Amino acid sequence: MSAAEGADDGVDDDPVGYFLRDMELHGKSDRTRAEYGRVLRRFEAFLADGERGPAGGASAPGEASHRDCMAFVHALRRDPDLAESTTATYAAYLHRFFAYMTQVGAFDANPMALVMEELDERIDADPARREISVPRMRSFVAGIAHPLERALVVTLLKTGMRVGELCNLDLRDLRLSVDLGDYDLGGRALLDGRPDSLYVASEPAVGERYNGEERTASNKRKRGTVVPVDDELAGTLARWLAVRPDAVSPAEPLFVGTGSGWGERLTPEQVGRVVREHAADAGWYERGAGATENVTPHYFRHFFTTHLRDRTGDRGVVKYLRGDVADDIIDTYTHNWGDNVRETYERHIYSLLE
Repeated sequence: MSAAEGADDGVDDDPVGYFLRDMELHGKSDRTRAEYGRVLRRFEAFLADGERGPAGGASAPGEASHRDCMAFVHALRRDPDLAESTTATYAAYLHRFFAYMTQVGAFDANPMALVMEELDERIDADPARREISVPRMRSFVAGIAHPLERALVVTLLKTGMRVGELCNLDLRDLRLSVDLGDYDLGGRALLDGRPDSLYVASEPAVGERYNGEERTASNKRKRGTVVPVDDELAGTLARWLAVRPDAVSPAEPLFVGTGSGWGERLTPEQVGRVVREHAADAGWYERGAGATENVTPHYFRHFFTTHLRDRTGDRGVVKYLRGDVADDIIDTYTHNWGDNVRETYERHIYSLLE
């Protein structure tokens, strides 16, 4: 559809209203549309306010340049009432608006595409770190045959969680749609109505009893997070659970030993050893090399952050999934989880299984 063709729908007179109406047709909730509308109308007001001086002098969204968008983001950053994570989310909303309007032919280009590349990378920036492509990581996963070891690696890669958080998962923290017989999964109230998902808590700490068991690792999340489980991860976890030994602990850890320490909760050291062995086989780990060269469980968090952020253009969702965000944005995603998290995640998460 061209801009001229869309004129009858009001795209020329009110592009923001046009976008919000299309969001409704695509099934977006009232809450989601209201959040987008608030940000986009703020952008409109910014462009129309000559005293604040948009860099390119545009007066309407369809005329905005990347410099106008950068000026708006800069103004958001100077707002003392907005957290950094909120600014990132607002920028992502604007990016999606321009991307959609460009796709339907209403706008000629997406000026936010360049802005998103130029924005300060604060999630997990490390330009010296080894970079591994998704196809290479897919080949790496294909070489892991043991059901437990594959489940550990795929869970880390698909969720971006820390290794301690992985080890602290219990059966109650996982909800799957598939029937797994006698397993009592997903007992967390926060998983109600959210099939195929994991709950990563913030509370477990080293040496403290949690769910009836003293923990050997700490979770470092600011708030508990519900993370989607896609089909690949669901299948990988189901295959692991089909052979999982009975757990020693009444807490029913999700991941337990299959060798020495049979049925005991895995520790971060054990998971690290599994990852190092496979990484060494792939030429990605060398004793004595630094963190920028070696692939460890923490590298998988970097991989998740980099690739999902680049695919979505939404730093807010990625920060939510990592558990790094403050109350303002985590409440937004928690209360509108289906639209803001699962939909974005499932559309953009990379495939790891050949």
